[in-house]
Amino acid sequence: MIRRLTVTLSLFFCGLAAAETIPSHHAARTLEIYRNIVEVDTSKTRGNTLPVARYLASELLAAGLPEEDVEVLDIEGYGALVARYRGDGSAGKPPILLLGHLDVVEALPEDWERPPFTLTEDEHYFYARGSIDNKFGVAQLTSTFIRFRQEGFVPTRDLILAFSGDEESGMRTTRHLAYERPDLREAEFALNSDAGGGEMTAAGVPVIYRVQAAEKTYATWEMTTTNPGGHSSRPRLDNAIYDLADAIKKIQGHRFPVRWSEMTLAYFKETGEMIGGELGETMIAFSRDPTDTDASDRLFREPSFVGSTRTTCVVTMLHAGHAENALPQSATATVNCRIFPGVPASDVEQVLRQVVANESVQFNLLQEPTESPISATRDDVMAAVARSVHQRYPGLKLLPYMESGGTDGMHYRRAGVPTWAISGIFMNPDEVFAHGLNERVPKAAFYGALDHWSTVLKTLAGRAE
Repeated sequence: MIRRLTVTLSLFFCGLAAAETIPSHHAARTLEIYRNIVEVDTSKTRGNTLPVARYLASELLAAGLPEEDVEVLDIEGYGALVARYRGDGSAGKPPILLLGHLDVVEALPEDWERPPFTLTEDEHYFYARGSIDNKFGVAQLTSTFIRFRQEGFVPTRDLILAFSGDEESGMRTTRHLAYERPDLREAEFALNSDAGGGEMTAAGVPVIYRVQAAEKTYATWEMTTTNPGGHSSRPRLDNAIYDLADAIKKIQGHRFPVRWSEMTLAYFKETGEMIGGELGETMIAFSRDPTDTDASDRLFREPSFVGSTRTTCVVTMLHAGHAENALPQSATATVNCRIFPGVPASDVEQVLRQVVANESVQFNLLQEPTESPISATRDDVMAAVARSVHQRYPGLKLLPYMESGGTDGMHYRRAGVPTWAISGIFMNPDEVFAHGLNERVPKAAFYGALDHWSTVLKTLAGRAE
């Protein structure tokens, strides 16, 4: 399933204004790793994260990492990778943990314009499932470790890769790494490749660089209605599917109350000033007065920003009936919620029950939600990230933010390891199709990120120049 690729030098320079600054060997290796792991379907139904973990381990071992420092784990059939790049200890500081995940969400080939598990390209983009989430980060981090070995770089503290294998589903591997590995919890902090990054306008103008410092709580319920059923030729006035449909429409029409923190208000103020226009003015108005209903209602219509204003719940899956000629005996909808920090999941379930207003509708919480704290930013981490960002876009503002989605970072924060997500990607948020159809990443973003992790880690774990 893993194959190698010979890449011509001209490909590396596509979309770059300063191609001569890119180490061609590093670019080739990064693209080779990226292609190899993207072209393996690592969705939860395939069980292919183990081969990918083994492949990445083989690349690290070939680069010179000792066998005792590269570990492939099989956790309930999901593969994970832990690799330690040893420093000389001169900093007298604990290790830095580096996070990513090997799995992807499912992609149906018949729905895509291109084959989802073949890395295809045009003049401007790479296309594939996982091209952003999160094999972009995994490839960039792995190739950075290989680059360090080739350069003979010796950090002043240990650097540890921790790649999980089921971040998109049960997070079994994530929980194991975060809670059952004291060697990982000893890290001073973690840097996550699975979120954060630079936002650009449609014209390619950088707006801001976002550092993820908090995440909403991820919780999923199954909402089920039942009925005696019967023959379809003898319809009943009550029907499990109709009852479920009524409940779904009520959830669709409900808006959870607006919530905010100092971080989210600062985020809207800074982002609004950068974006400008009607939307930017709305963000600024919200930052000044989050009780301004005109502003919050306007932001409610923006998929990229609504999650930073309130808890959200949305129906994502349906299952109903057992035969085409029989009345349904049960119908189930999956309701996925992203809960504002500080709000217990039990409170959200109570609201959902009140909104549905039908005691016969059953709610089943699929797994215990993980509530995680905000990681207050550190000057040394922000300075290291700023150094990388400003090498590409001088003077660009960095801004901490709360993630609407969920990543491995929530578990490390809960385990006591402060975590910030600092992806090297820069792109227009309207083009981020992760989890959706035709996921893609700009070539300029891929090649522009080649030095990102090297700069950040050498700043944090290198000798002062």
